[in-house]
Amino acid sequence: MSHAIRRRLARSCRRGFTLVELLVVLVILGLLFGLVVPRTIGYLSRAQSDVAKMQVQSLEQALDLFRLDVGRYPTQEEGLKALVARPANAAKWAGPYLKGGEVPADPWSRPYYYEVPSKRGLGYDLYTLGADGARGGDGENADVFNK
Repeated sequence: MSHAIRRRLARSCRRGFTLVELLVVLVILGLLFGLVVPRTIGYLSRAQSDVAKMQVQSLEQALDLFRLDVGRYPTQEEGLKALVARPANAAKWAGPYLKGGEVPADPWSRPYYYEVPSKRGLGYDLYTLGADGARGGDGENADVFNK
């Protein structure tokens, strides 16, 4: 390689980026973040509601197994803890009915509500209040109930 070519390469390497090149890169990154981030956040928030629905279904199955073994659903006092620890008056308890030895929290790190008797005509009410932690709501703030 000739000496002149080496000098040109060294000069172009020292030159760095121009202000226009940096601005173009920043505009492209801004557009990417503007399009990708809101869509990703939407997927993540919808995913939390989906996780809550699946956990409620899993807890429903565990409650049904408890009922098959013991002959009743857990009382209000026993609550969902009866799925992982034998209640005092449940001789035929064959649990634990949940893996991990504990009742999971909802996706927003709050406990699930368990009410006996049901106010909706079922054996029990099992629900979470959604992302906002308040009754009612739409979308991610909607309550998730057992069926």
